[in-house]
Amino acid sequence: MKTNLFPALKLTLLSIVLFVVIYASLIGGAAYFIAPNHGRGEVILKNGKLIGFANVGQMFSKDEYFWSRPSTVNYNAAGSAGSNKGPSNEEYLLTIQARIDTFMTHNPGVKKHEIPVDMITASGSGLDPHISPQAARIQVSRIARTRKITQEKILTLVDSLTEKPWLGIMGTSRVNVLRLNLALDELR
Repeated sequence: MKTNLFPALKLTLLSIVLFVVIYASLIGGAAYFIAPNHGRGEVILKNGKLIGFANVGQMFSKDEYFWSRPSTVNYNAAGSAGSNKGPSNEEYLLTIQARIDTFMTHNPGVKKHEIPVDMITASGSGLDPHISPQAARIQVSRIARTRKITQEKILTLVDSLTEKPWLGIMGTSRVNVLRLNLALDELR
């Protein structure tokens, strides 16, 4: 028994030191020196007051704002999660239909087949702070009508805040909803 127990304990202690202490310190140190806000996320302040985090989605439901992608966790960053329901699940289909109905009610003139998928489905984390440029553009008419601003001004704003794929090939174009709504409040 001693021949197996002591090597196993040594390996366990070595693994703890290596993976819990050294690896965690390296990753934490890298985040502290490389990532925005020392690895605590990108904080957005307005007049010195915390508005939100650029890397965590937030709920916007007023007609005068761009709506975020739906969340399965109510935008709670403490519990990142997607849905475990498949595309044939009745409850999931009812949820999707309710989102479609709500979107079409608030965006008259938009046909069901025109709604971008990111406006009715949640992301894998449930915390995606971005929507596609198409999802932003399809909401422009509603926002322009509510705010009494020309659609051209809002479209220009969407285009100016659209983030292109990294190196032109990694990822897709996207728009941060919080930044977009803050910039929208600055439009006159």
